Amino acid sequence: MAYKDKITEMRNELRVMNKLIPEAMAGFGALSKAAKDNGPLDVKQKEFIALGMAIVLRCEPCINFHVEALMKAGGSREELGDVLAMAVQMGGGPAVMYAGHALACWDELAG
Repeated sequence: MAYKDKITEMRNELRVMNKLIPEAMAGFGALSKAAKDNGPLDVKQKEFIALGMAIVLRCEPCINFHVEALMKAGGSREELGDVLAMAVQMGGGPAVMYAGHALACWDELAG
């Protein structure tokens, strides 16, 4: 399945969950907004962190969302490479595999 399709499918699943537990999802949304909208780091820097964590935690849907968000925040493929290198340094072999997903997602969305 294409990464774009995986992103769409996950968004659809989240919409269904949002209807079931709207208060919890609103709380998560408020936390996300507060984390992104405040502090000395800009959104791109925060997306670097989120993507690195998603790779090390091995969450492919998270990787896909944060690759997309990093692109929207003005990240470059070269910057992505730096994030991937740090994630691999921190996460070892398993992070290599998920870093590969992140790069493939970037390349597909950029293409």
